[in-house]
Amino acid sequence: MESWGELSKPAPKSVMAAGVEIGRGSRVVLRPGDGGDVMDRAMTGKIAVIEAIHEDLEGKVHLSVTVEDDPGRDLGEKRQPGHRFFFSPDEVEPMATAGGEGLPTTRVLVAGIGNIFMADDGFGVEVARRLAERPRPAGVDVADFGIRGMDLVYALGEGYDAAVFVDAVPRGEPPGTLFLIEPELEHDGPAALDAHGMDPVKVLALAASLGGVPARVLVVGCEPAITMTGDEEVLVGELSEPVEAAVDGAVEMVESLLEELTQGNGRERKT
Repeated sequence: MESWGELSKPAPKSVMAAGVEIGRGSRVVLRPGDGGDVMDRAMTGKIAVIEAIHEDLEGKVHLSVTVEDDPGRDLGEKRQPGHRFFFSPDEVEPMATAGGEGLPTTRVLVAGIGNIFMADDGFGVEVARRLAERPRPAGVDVADFGIRGMDLVYALGEGYDAAVFVDAVPRGEPPGTLFLIEPELEHDGPAALDAHGMDPVKVLALAASLGGVPARVLVVGCEPAITMTGDEEVLVGELSEPVEAAVDGAVEMVESLLEELTQGNGRERKT
């Protein structure tokens, strides 16, 4: 049916509002229209950050935003209801009109992947946690996706130019060895994905079938010392010594990649 073809169209990376180009990461003032509900009207005048741009089958654009002074804003960034709101472009006033920064030229998603209860499989999650605490170039989002494969599929479709996956990847090297992979992406049609699991290859295949794979995908991997299947009776919530020792090096490797991918974007200031 034609609707499936429509769903495969990537979301726009930016839209115009009040004559200003805005996109993910842009700061805006909320100006809800007359048709909004009580919650919408309560947010009039609040400053928000655009988290995603969506376009429905009728071509109508919706901006997904989080409110800056919301104590639960981090939940909105993780797509949790009650902290993520939707407005049309004509219901926001771009901060750029008041001297704010423009759009970053390049947008990159850093995705920490893995299960923290399966020893070294939690490597990517730990690297993402440390990266999230450090300053990074404008246009870069860091997120711990754990084993939430569908969440990663949706995130890849939000207009990123590049994605960096961080994961434990067995390759037969000494434990703790770091390596950089740029996989060749093949699109052979939709892939079956476990809604409660994370298989990066299947995630990329499904995202590609929906038109949501960035132009570049890189993998920062680490050779695990302990590989678990999930059938073990005892959970292991700690990284092995060689993999723990490799985390700082992985953080530096990712930061070097981000500098290369986002040259010209400037650096985000810590607040």
